[in-house]
Amino acid sequence: MNPENKNFFQKVYEVAKHIPYGRVTSYGAIAKYLGAARSARMVGWAMNGAGSMPEVPAHRVVNKIGLLTGKQHFDGTNLMQQLLENEGIEVVDNQIQNFDKHFWDPFLELGVE
Repeated sequence: MNPENKNFFQKVYEVAKHIPYGRVTSYGAIAKYLGAARSARMVGWAMNGAGSMPEVPAHRVVNKIGLLTGKQHFDGTNLMQQLLENEGIEVVDNQIQNFDKHFWDPFLELGVE
């Protein structure tokens, strides 16, 4: 892996660790916060590799409209959904309900990096 990607992935993980219980954010919001607004897919790649890091709540990172696009990277058929529902987030047809209510914006919560 390119060392620059590894450094970016570490930054992604550090942001994701701040997402509170019962809240979610998007790949794009993390990318934008890190000054790489067009790198939402790279954030997705980072989240794909977060499965071996229990301290990174990868299940709380979804796409820009609240779809569980990364769910195939979790063990079991519906583990991502189950984890979110355990935190009080309703998911219907792989989409978070009341997404705006649950959305956590790194810029608002963490300030400028």
